[in-house]
Amino acid sequence: MTAGMRPSPSACPACASAPAAGHPAVPSPSATAQIALSLPTIHCSACISRIEKGLNADPRVNSARVNLTLKRASIDAGPDVTAREMQDLVQGLGYEAHELDAGTLNATATNRAGRDLLMRLAVAGFASMNVMLLSVSVWSGAEGPTRDLFHWISAAIALPAIAFSGQPFFRNAWTALSRRQLNMDVPITLAIVLAIVTSLWETSLSGEHAYFDAALALTFFLLAGRYLDHRTRAIARSAAEELTALEVPRAMLLRGDGSGVEDEVNVADVRPGDLVRVRPGGRMPVDGEIVEGTSEIDRSLLTGETVPVFAGQGQEVSAGEVNLTGPLTVRATAVGADTSLHRMADLVAIAESGRSRYTSLADRAAKLYAPGVHILSALAFAGWYLATWDLRTALNIAAAVLIITCPCALGLAVPAVTTAASGRLFRRGMLIKHETALERLAEVDTVVFDKTGTLTSGSPVPSNLSDLPRRDVELALALAEGSSHPLAQAISRNARAAGIAPAPVTDLTEVPGYGTKAIHEGREVRLGRAGWTGADGMEATATFLQRADEPPVAFTFVDRLREGAAEAVTALRDSGREVILMSGDTTPAVEMLAGRLGITRWLAEALPADKADRIAALRDQGRRILMVGDGLNDTAALAAAHVSISPASALDAARVASDIVLLGGDVSPIASACDTARAATRRIRENFRIATVYNIVAVPLAVAGLASPLIAALAMSASSITVSLNALRLR
Repeated sequence: MTAGMRPSPSACPACASAPAAGHPAVPSPSATAQIALSLPTIHCSACISRIEKGLNADPRVNSARVNLTLKRASIDAGPDVTAREMQDLVQGLGYEAHELDAGTLNATATNRAGRDLLMRLAVAGFASMNVMLLSVSVWSGAEGPTRDLFHWISAAIALPAIAFSGQPFFRNAWTALSRRQLNMDVPITLAIVLAIVTSLWETSLSGEHAYFDAALALTFFLLAGRYLDHRTRAIARSAAEELTALEVPRAMLLRGDGSGVEDEVNVADVRPGDLVRVRPGGRMPVDGEIVEGTSEIDRSLLTGETVPVFAGQGQEVSAGEVNLTGPLTVRATAVGADTSLHRMADLVAIAESGRSRYTSLADRAAKLYAPGVHILSALAFAGWYLATWDLRTALNIAAAVLIITCPCALGLAVPAVTTAASGRLFRRGMLIKHETALERLAEVDTVVFDKTGTLTSGSPVPSNLSDLPRRDVELALALAEGSSHPLAQAISRNARAAGIAPAPVTDLTEVPGYGTKAIHEGREVRLGRAGWTGADGMEATATFLQRADEPPVAFTFVDRLREGAAEAVTALRDSGREVILMSGDTTPAVEMLAGRLGITRWLAEALPADKADRIAALRDQGRRILMVGDGLNDTAALAAAHVSISPASALDAARVASDIVLLGGDVSPIASACDTARAATRRIRENFRIATVYNIVAVPLAVAGLASPLIAALAMSASSITVSLNALRLR
């Protein structure tokens, strides 16, 4: 055990899972420097205010803005300002921060899309109200030129409003037709266009009826469904993009002349065979081999291992791992796209593309629904034209059929239910991100859990502190307070809580890669690794206290269970779902946790690719898998699973790769979320049946010429309201 990074104050324990990049930025040759920092521990407006105020108080900062949703700070500063300086400033305010490569991050368009939908909805609603007021006058008996004037005014309002508000449907319909396909937006677009064309024709012939209000009502209701659908999801960023941004953008390159001088360069300029210096607290910028120095490496981000591992000459390291102690010199063996971190990003991107092939219930209904609607409308037009040879009558009836069968109820069936279900789950501490997540969650038959940070808190707890002699605990406390190693911090925290004071020691020193030593009562004492203290290794996680002439004393540790972990596993098993534990941690640690929770099937020491491959193998067996994880090593598996959940304390990349975010520290809501998802799917199918029954009743009336386009629009609105009320039952 050795000393590592001093823990920065933070708002939550997640800071330990997001270590800062260890290298300062190269000053930009331009007038300003654009710096992006990830802030994984911010959680409220007070955090935003404090960080922005602290950053803007620096005279070298031109402006600083913090985005709570992205948990990211964007800083515009002078050219001499480095990212490390801004990072240290934020950490001094009490928040974890680490640099992101701003060049690899694309601005998300999600907020813009939401505002765009809301603006189109507002325009359609405002225009619809005005046209309906004009229609009331026509219904009240306005005739002749007055009626025609009201119709033309309605046209002047409706045409630009629909041209603007209906663009989402028009674009999607055109895309589908250009690929010789049909989707839900094709009959929607045809209904709106036919209603407008019929109304213009009627108005130009001084007809009694125009249906501009019906066309606007269709547009308004359908936009309401689209906006509800949009509001059920959090911002969806690419997990592969976030992983790429976590790569260290710069490296300290040692000159090849043997002078030991370091040059700070972009990682892209490092070549295999180059020597790179990695300082304590820094992330590895490349894959490579240690040629000088000893330290300990934190691999928890990549492998899930809870205890740092020894790092010495000849050992291989991977990009993204964290150097905890003394400086290391690493010979690069893989850089850029060839590093393990970049390969993990590729795994995530491939898995995400696979998930996008899932077909939602609404899309499956549209494939059956759209052709039938078009055929029926065409037959109604042909039949009435052949029966009456009156193009005007045939066109009106065809428009009525299209409007009355317009899939407005189907368009609302899914978003109305998902909105209600999302609200219910949000109150239980779960945030739904993806539009089809509930449907996929309802199909789950197998649940795969990661260990560290998911079922456990990720923080070690001494398991035998109360059983050891007090003098040993006092001495261990004195040595532990000279280190920020996770095991040392656990001893310090729990011993202090028990009212124990440290023994007096002198010459406290930390030895990189091994532990801490000091002089006590004239004799050297050590706290650290088994081999360094003369102890035999143990299967359990342990550190050892060694006096000069006494046998070493073992301090053992266990990982604390997350709140609700046992309840979640039990409830999932009781519901008939298989529970699997899959972790990159050591075999003894995983086996012990599986025994505590009663999980019979588990996998230890799994690499990120191993997890993704195991998920793919289960999927090939026909399993519908829910993956629950929180680390970089879980991102590929999260994206490859049928549906996925990550805690709010997870790294950004893991949260982005998942479909659902668990907002609190309690994991017990996972089981009830599966039940809610099944109930939501039942409501969606009920809504489809309601829409089907409505069509069975209404369509014959429209085909028989007994429903004008206006009556068809009213009937369509009634079906939409019925579907929405049924969805509210889920709340």
